[in-house]
Amino acid sequence: MAAFDSVVLSTPRLRLRPLRGDDASALLAICSDPRVMRYWSSPPWHAIDQAQALIARDREAMAAGQYLRLGLERDGRLIGYCTLFQLDAQNRRAELGYVLAAAAWSQGYMGEALRALLDYGFDALDLHRVEADTDPRNRASVRCLERLGFVREGLLRERWIVAGEVSDTALYGLLRRDWRASPL
Repeated sequence: MAAFDSVVLSTPRLRLRPLRGDDASALLAICSDPRVMRYWSSPPWHAIDQAQALIARDREAMAAGQYLRLGLERDGRLIGYCTLFQLDAQNRRAELGYVLAAAAWSQGYMGEALRALLDYGFDALDLHRVEADTDPRNRASVRCLERLGFVREGLLRERWIVAGEVSDTALYGLLRRDWRASPL
């Protein structure tokens, strides 16, 4: 895979760019919010070193082309991020992940960002398939995926145990041909 450390995408309202060291405080604010992390596969963060460690891992992994994580910047402020990970070159497949600050919910930012990321994945990376998994109780995430054309393909019962809470995972898939046929 090619390096991803210089990938920058733009949408009408957002700039998607690699996370920087000075994003650590904003990243911690987002990922320490229990509302944001409610349906995540790990508990809310509690320390700045968690944000710094993620940013440091990103620098190395993105330079090596292991995955692509882009921060969502709105008016110079980090409001979330989206990721293509588990890149499988042979099968031209990747998984999708994303997180958004609670203050930015219900404004269409994540759909806008994911459209740009998916365009990049299907065009520049020549992906054939993108997969996503979400807690089926996370109605906002489910609606976002479905608006983008993802199809629910299955349910993994009791897949996660986070802070003692057991939860299911709904699996979603999006094929390149369906993305291309979509009227978005």
